[in-house]
Amino acid sequence: MTQESTAQGNTTPYWVIAGVLVLAILAVAGWKLKQFLSPPSVATAVIEPDCNLHEGRCNASFADGTQVSLTISPHPIPLLKPLTLESNVEGVDASKVEVDIVGINMNMGYIRPQLQNGEGGTNFTGESILPVCILNEMEWEARVMVHAPDGLRIAPFRFKTQKQ
Repeated sequence: MTQESTAQGNTTPYWVIAGVLVLAILAVAGWKLKQFLSPPSVATAVIEPDCNLHEGRCNASFADGTQVSLTISPHPIPLLKPLTLESNVEGVDASKVEVDIVGINMNMGYIRPQLQNGEGGTNFTGESILPVCILNEMEWEARVMVHAPDGLRIAPFRFKTQKQ
């Protein structure tokens, strides 16, 4: 055996090990990203079908007594204009509140503003904007994500927008 072939034979396992390590790192990063985008929840409220966010505040109740409300203004809810999001959380000590806005009939990308804690630790406010869709009517779900010491509570609210 020549010295050249021995040197080549020794480097092959290093490439295999490096490849396996890269795949392992990518798998862990993918798993962490999935947890970030879709964190596990301890409770999800039932969607209130009679709620109309175009007219005002909507409320959601959880089995443990937690109450979450959401108001999106101005009314009616416009596309491509600044929106004010307001949420009131009662019955749990919320460390963080986000609103995950998801397109139901078409994927509209990642829209998840974090709301800032206001007065008394129960009122949260923030801003966002809704993109225009190619569809004339777009159905949305605004998921208020309440982060608490015992886990995540999700309060979903549905609404529709019309392209002008």
